[in-house]
Amino acid sequence: MKWKKFTLTTTTAAVDLVSSMFDEIGIEGIEIEDNVPLTEKETKGMFIDILPELPPDDGTAKVSFYLDDDADEESILAQVREGLEELKLFVDLGTCEIETSETEDKDWINNWKQYFKPFTVDDILIKPTWETIPEEHKDKLLIQIDPGTAFGTGMHETTQLCIRQLRKYVTPETKLLDVGTGSGILGIAALKLGAKEVFGTDLDENAITAVGENLESNDIGADRFTVVQGNIIDDKEIQDQAGYECYDVAVANILADVIIMLQKEIPVHIKKGGIFITSGIINMKEEAVREAFAANDAFEVVEVTYQGEWVSVTAKRVK
Repeated sequence: MKWKKFTLTTTTAAVDLVSSMFDEIGIEGIEIEDNVPLTEKETKGMFIDILPELPPDDGTAKVSFYLDDDADEESILAQVREGLEELKLFVDLGTCEIETSETEDKDWINNWKQYFKPFTVDDILIKPTWETIPEEHKDKLLIQIDPGTAFGTGMHETTQLCIRQLRKYVTPETKLLDVGTGSGILGIAALKLGAKEVFGTDLDENAITAVGENLESNDIGADRFTVVQGNIIDDKEIQDQAGYECYDVAVANILADVIIMLQKEIPVHIKKGGIFITSGIINMKEEAVREAFAANDAFEVVEVTYQGEWVSVTAKRVK
């Protein structure tokens, strides 16, 4: 199916009013484009390490909406133009031009699968559930992953850095805390490497479903990997569910700013002598993460590893 896309050029001052007007007409799923810089609060909430460089904000904005073949295009556009005429009495709408284009109806949720192929991390083969095992890798330790709508295929450098560190520190007695578990790939890797059990946390409810499906794909019992939705940094209920001083290893493949916050909380959950493996750290943030660990007398950094532009910092709880 093809959709018609209608893009209104207006002003940033008018975006909220235009959006409300579209909503009243019954238009859903609008798209807003502008060059307004994000606030510190917004960037913190998004947990983004590197923001794209935008041109200077010139006060213009584009607001787009889509109509399918069954929509009464003439009637809807007439309502839009009538609504814009009313808004002109209250706010500067700019040029107020409407451009029309067409877009294909794509399966965005599943199209990415064409790029997810089997790959190896040393002697571990990671493959999507829909691919067969390559003949040359039949002797490798197999991990099957279907992220669904949760983050984590294992292809990213940071995930591979964490898997290599897990191989070094996981034993048959290991209880693992997996913060930001996503698809569960790191917890599942730990279980495949011999860990006893995993407790995972994630802000996204989709992680619970994804982990359950991936455990089944890897013939691992659900009783060995518990996942809860919530933030272990500031949610007492999640902290209590995780438990205290009971993990041999904790792993967090998130982002540098989150790890800086996490390093204050993780010591109370791992045993003395326990290991905290972190990644998701872009190289320009390495020093900030190192400084955070150095300022925390509960930890001693024992190893820093690199892959591409990404960094993994592994620390040991010493007190």
